Amino acid sequence: MPAFFSDPLVAEITAFRNGSLQGAYLIIAARALGLDCGPMSGFSNEAVDREFFANTHIRANFICSVGYGSDESLFPRNPRLTFEEAGRVA
Repeated sequence: MPAFFSDPLVAEITAFRNGSLQGAYLIIAARALGLDCGPMSGFSNEAVDREFFANTHIRANFICSVGYGSDESLFPRNPRLTFEEAGRVA
């Protein structure tokens, strides 16, 4: 019998981790279909839970916008370091 059947804390941690993994699979699938994805954290989980999941046991883990973006408002890519600037072979 899995440990999370008898330990609610282990069950909560396992479910939260598995939810994150499922979100990653959703993003991979959406991108494979040509959709743009914008996963985000750093928002007020409490506000999202209150607005969208009131009176349920559901809690927000992360937010992900999904759709077709436009190249018109993209910022140019920032410069990247070369290997010689960032790494070395020992």
